[in-house]
Amino acid sequence: MAGAAKQDCLFCKIVGGQIPATVVRETETTVAFRDINPQAPTHVLVIPKVHHPDAAALAVAEPAILADVVREAGEVAAEEKLESYRIVFNTGSGAGQTVFHAHAHVLGGRGMQWPPG
Repeated sequence: MAGAAKQDCLFCKIVGGQIPATVVRETETTVAFRDINPQAPTHVLVIPKVHHPDAAALAVAEPAILADVVREAGEVAAEEKLESYRIVFNTGSGAGQTVFHAHAHVLGGRGMQWPPG
């Protein structure tokens, strides 16, 4: 069920405290933590505490929480003192999504190329 924690979801387990993470920010609706496989000097994931498989599903079901995720991504960038940064939402395995719990990647600390991939 969308919104409810899923027992087999890595990010739901992080939210529930069953798996440790290096948390950099937490709000009532989101958790931000360092990626274990960073793709930039700063690579932080911002996730909603509720389970939805991707950002599009989250936007439909709970748009205010998607807004919280984006706002927190900006707060992470400010706290990390990033002058330039990228916020990325991957949707689907073909786009590189490996954990099917909505999340934003905050990437910074190096130059970014365009197109991205």
